[in-house]
Amino acid sequence: MADIPGLAVLHYDTPDFQVVKGGTFVLCAISGERIPLDRLTYWSAEFQEAYRGAVEATQGFLRKRGV
Repeated sequence: MADIPGLAVLHYDTPDFQVVKGGTFVLCAISGERIPLDRLTYWSAEFQEAYRGAVEATQGFLRKRGV
């Protein structure tokens, strides 16, 4: 991934995430939209992805499961 100023690198766990590289936002794995870290509430520890909301989280799960 390109070096985007402000892009954080996280390790997603349950129920929290750990900051690997500091920044102010992550990118939604589905939409590509920026998600400020203070608004990040949806992610997958299994797939190591962040999601903008519940709809994107569901889409990510279904995509990874091949449904």
